[in-house]
Amino acid sequence: RRKLRTDVAAAFPNLSAEQLTEFIPNKEELNVIKIYCHKGEAVTVYMNNRNPILFEIEKALYPTVYTLWVYPDLLPAFSTWPPVLQKLAGGADLMLPGVVVPSSGFPQVERGTVCAVTLLGNRAPVAVGVATMSTAEMLAAGMKGKGFAVLHTYMDHLWEYGDKSYPPTLAPLVTDSAEKGSAKDEEEMEGKEPVISFSTDPLQRVDVGDLSLKERDSCAILMGKEELDEDRAAETAEDTNTEVQQEAEDSRTPQEQMDALFNQCFFHALKCKVKKSDLPLLTSTFLRSHMFSCCPAGQQLDIKKSSYKKFSKFLQCMQHQKILQVKELNKGVESIVEVDWKHPDIKAFAVPEGFSSASAAQDSKSEDREQVYRAPEIIPLYGVSAKMVPLFQESGHRKGSILSSSEVRNIIVNYVKTNELVDETNKNFVKVNAILCDCLLDKSEQDEISNLKWDDLLSRCLERLQPLHQVTFFGQEPVVRKGNIEPIDITIAQRSSNKKVTIIKNLELYGLDPQCVANTLQQKVQASATIAPIPGTKDRVQVQVQGNQIHHLARMLLEEYQLPRKYIQGLEKAPKLGRKK
Repeated sequence: RRKLRTDVAAAFPNLSAEQLTEFIPNKEELNVIKIYCHKGEAVTVYMNNRNPILFEIEKALYPTVYTLWVYPDLLPAFSTWPPVLQKLAGGADLMLPGVVVPSSGFPQVERGTVCAVTLLGNRAPVAVGVATMSTAEMLAAGMKGKGFAVLHTYMDHLWEYGDKSYPPTLAPLVTDSAEKGSAKDEEEMEGKEPVISFSTDPLQRVDVGDLSLKERDSCAILMGKEELDEDRAAETAEDTNTEVQQEAEDSRTPQEQMDALFNQCFFHALKCKVKKSDLPLLTSTFLRSHMFSCCPAGQQLDIKKSSYKKFSKFLQCMQHQKILQVKELNKGVESIVEVDWKHPDIKAFAVPEGFSSASAAQDSKSEDREQVYRAPEIIPLYGVSAKMVPLFQESGHRKGSILSSSEVRNIIVNYVKTNELVDETNKNFVKVNAILCDCLLDKSEQDEISNLKWDDLLSRCLERLQPLHQVTFFGQEPVVRKGNIEPIDITIAQRSSNKKVTIIKNLELYGLDPQCVANTLQQKVQASATIAPIPGTKDRVQVQVQGNQIHHLARMLLEEYQLPRKYIQGLEKAPKLGRKK
């Protein structure tokens, strides 16, 4: 603890003795943990009161945003526009065109200086980075190029490790006497929700409202400033067409209005649409088939415009209130498994006027929406295994690094060209050096093979990497899983009295609700369809339909659901159609 206090004092000389004692207290619990980032770098994190306060990379100390919210002037700060925060949280560095030049000028920093990044209108830092050039070099470059290598941001995984609190509202330091009068009102609002504007400019007022983002994932969905402006204009147009009751709520920010709409549709769906027999219910089906049908006319649910940003975060909040319980029955696929219909919030909810009389129309709408299914985007990925590390370490990759097939190809091509391994006599062949021999050849081949064709070289490399795949469901963050994705498996089984049944497995992996598929099939083929647990597995189910229904299944999966044929196994077992007389 004494050594850490000495290191902190050396790294941040701006801290007074009192602040240093408060920062690293003598008696309070101080925990040290080691984590590994996605590139494999080891990072030491210092925790105090359950919040990370410092992190150390290669013996250099950096403060977290939690620390900077207590000591906002600890680092020289540079300001950027609020929409840029989402790009920084998504892993981007801060480019100089996105830095706002203040009237008082930039703080003087040198290359390699640790700096804080704030949003325009709020002094509370939202990111920590290292300057890639000095202040003089930034101005000399015409404010073009990369300005700061970002190490940590609000909403990333390190922030998630703490109490997930949001940036406080800290008024900017006002030096101009003409601005001091307006600054008084801002100072009075410190500590309140960060939706208070610091400017009379309407666009800037909405931008500052974005500071109340509650997204807790480091990979944010990116939207440009123009798209945000268009969305705000669309919201304004929608607001003018709403009822008198909604007009009275115009004083709320668009984000607060979307939060209220999500709450209304959520409780409406639980009270009127979902039955106990529907559970477990895929969260994607609950949103698409139940909540959407409860949305009032002229309005549209858009999770990105709410403070939650992700539907999973919204459900987590409801789970904390003990309204429902969500479980991951299959990896990356969440389902609602329990609902407390006796919860006071559900009981107290009153169904909005116009829904009770038009319930039949709404039910038919929900059935139509149920058919709107978007096939997930599936991308095969490859992990660097221990045996393949020598081949990939030249390009800066380590064991466990995740690459796409095109990245693997580029790395191999660059390796061959850098080491001059292309055969001079025939450029279709590559000479096998010691590293290629160890990584790609079996022991029986090492004395026999000295050259490999390009295609053979690349295919051998992909075979020896660890298979992974990334699944991206519509409106959700990508999920990376180990191994190759299991296809939808369709089999025909024989039952008593020579009856056949069609069994479908692995629907959940593609975001399909087995119960919905069973109901749809039952209506289309006019045969019994049931859900049953898969023998030998936990919390996995299969759909069983009477008869050989592969023709109907193929049409539904390939044409209606637009799933690629390569992800469906067993279509060749369809019954042969007899000749029509």
